[in-house]
Amino acid sequence: MGARVLVIGKSGQVATALLERAEAREIPALCVGRPEVDIATMDTLPHQAAAFAPTVVVNAAAYTAVDKAEDEEDAAFAVNAEGAGRVASAAAKLGVPVIHISTDYVYDGAKTGPYVETDSPRPLGVYGRAKLAGEEAVAKATDRHVILRTAWVFSPFGRNFVRTMLTLAETRDRLKIVDDQRGSPTYALDLADAILTIAERIAETGWQQRYQGVFHAANAGETTWRGLAREAFAASAALGGPTAAADPIPTADYPTPAVRPLNSRLDCGKLKATFGIDLPDWWVGVRDCVGRIVAEKT
Repeated sequence: MGARVLVIGKSGQVATALLERAEAREIPALCVGRPEVDIATMDTLPHQAAAFAPTVVVNAAAYTAVDKAEDEEDAAFAVNAEGAGRVASAAAKLGVPVIHISTDYVYDGAKTGPYVETDSPRPLGVYGRAKLAGEEAVAKATDRHVILRTAWVFSPFGRNFVRTMLTLAETRDRLKIVDDQRGSPTYALDLADAILTIAERIAETGWQQRYQGVFHAANAGETTWRGLAREAFAASAALGGPTAAADPIPTADYPTPAVRPLNSRLDCGKLKATFGIDLPDWWVGVRDCVGRIVAEKT
């Protein structure tokens, strides 16, 4: 039997990307989310989810307001920690593995090189702590779990850094953008492809012990927020879309309620070794993403 993917979450970037890529790859997929399913309070999955007979459950539902989480700790933990555990328990009751999406913000950024999965997580803010607690809840709820730590997700859907930059460039010629935080920008559609490939592998081979655990899943390469913005502006300008100059500033000049890690680059070698997945360079995704946003705006 081929992969059948039940996605928890409907409106987020990853869930939307999963539906698009699953349709393109002719993989049956069903998304369920609020108001029908609220992972912060759910006890069981609705009947249609169980009747779908998935081969894997993907938890793409999350509280992602990093700064707001500093004032809404209970809400962040309800979704990202307790809710994640509920989804994993539901997957276990269905008798299928769970693929859970986590974050680079579980790290404190003190390391000089890219992080590997065995590096100790030390989150700096409420969002990172809640996501780390979610990883622990998932692992406790079921042995058959794949936890994917990703980073700096952007897409043509919803609110994200790339779309925000292009929107600001419609009315401003110059923008001041942080240039001392380094990370691995990840295109939601590339991440969706990686998730679906994992789902297919599990369906083809059955669950294997080596699939269990934490994996990094981000696009290849690295940059800063300013570097990401400059690539987006260059791609937009080439298509006749909005563009602006990007002036570098340090994190200290752009204070936010939540402290971000200065380094959250992710080494994805384990993902390639285990599943044969090698995500493309981040700038390739930026160009595709910007092309879609510019086309949408025009």
